Amino acid sequence: MTKEHHHLLPSISLVFATLLWASSFVALKLAFSSYHPMQVIFGRMFIASLCFVIFIPSFRKINWRRQDIKYLLIMGISEPCLYFIFEAKALVLTSASQAGMITAMLPLLVAIMAWGWLKESINRTTLAGFSLAIIGAVWLSLASETSINAPNPLLGNFYEFLAMVCAAVYTVSLKHLTNNYPPLFLTAFQAFIGSLFFFPFLFLPGVGFSFVWETTPALAVIYLGTFITLGAYGCYNYSVSRIPASRAAGYINLIPVFGVILGMIILGDQLNLYQWLACGLVFCGVWLSSRNKEEPAPVD
Repeated sequence: MTKEHHHLLPSISLVFATLLWASSFVALKLAFSSYHPMQVIFGRMFIASLCFVIFIPSFRKINWRRQDIKYLLIMGISEPCLYFIFEAKALVLTSASQAGMITAMLPLLVAIMAWGWLKESINRTTLAGFSLAIIGAVWLSLASETSINAPNPLLGNFYEFLAMVCAAVYTVSLKHLTNNYPPLFLTAFQAFIGSLFFFPFLFLPGVGFSFVWETTPALAVIYLGTFITLGAYGCYNYSVSRIPASRAAGYINLIPVFGVILGMIILGDQLNLYQWLACGLVFCGVWLSSRNKEEPAPVD
């Protein structure tokens, strides 16, 4: 099997995962229209956990390593726990399209995280691209206009950025764990720890256990639990186990493209001229950072 064929399936899985993740911004906006964010997040994690119950017998054969427990906890706490909290706050305040654009910064954050945690070098081109994308993301937020779908886009986009920081930590720790644990187990672990983490939030005032079936929002929650938490994360975790984390994270750049298109088609989101220019700046920064340069120029 050639190297190109060896990476074909992981690449297809990553494209499928990014398309699903882009649709999750739309699904979350629909679900939040009728249910409390904490109800939605717990619901999606619980539904995903139910899907993994049948695999529990096979998980018992896994050889646990004590030194990996901290990495499993870091992975699970980063995403879904903290990640979903920040994303829920973001999507209450900003539009699905703008939140999708902020995700373009994830590959750059993964590169920074890999340099700080794994001691990987970063060339000057990557740093220049990172800076350009940051400027574009800030411009996107400052150029935002208040609307029904985005009552406070500046704060919402900041929360989405924090979610991306959590996602970067998750990606780096996930790559470490895939050396010893199957992707299916790691995906299930995320679902189980997420269910346990978000269950107490149902006891908070204003949240509660009450559930009134409203077709579109309820189906959105089911979609999030199956196609996103189970499907998208399963595809992404499989791909990270097969190819370098930095290469896998690069596919996240597709999420803003899919997110803007889906947000405009389904939710009627609109971007003004300055926001389109800011989006272009983000993409330029991402493209610049993804270029392979021969000059290592590591950061001191």
